Amino acid sequence: MTPVAKISEVPNFGKKQVSVSGRELLLINIKGAIYACENECPHQGSPLSAAVVKDGTISCPRHGYRFNLVDGSCSDHPEFALKTYPVQLSGDDILVDLD
Repeated sequence: MTPVAKISEVPNFGKKQVSVSGRELLLINIKGAIYACENECPHQGSPLSAAVVKDGTISCPRHGYRFNLVDGSCSDHPEFALKTYPVQLSGDDILVDLD
């Protein structure tokens, strides 16, 4: 697990973009539950930092593809899956498993 940010840096219902080991990740805080995913839509590479997060999904701002924050699946377009990463919290640290 790699430390990537502090919980206090990701506001409730907010997002934070971080670069870790050459990867662009997006951290999302939903009522204290932290999710980590790649910051690029697998459909056409649009940045997800401007995406809408709602009901446990993140929606690409370009074409509206919705991805589940837990497993990255896209129910409307199952051929596309968003890479998600396991997250662990330790004190105020957000740790992400990049493997």
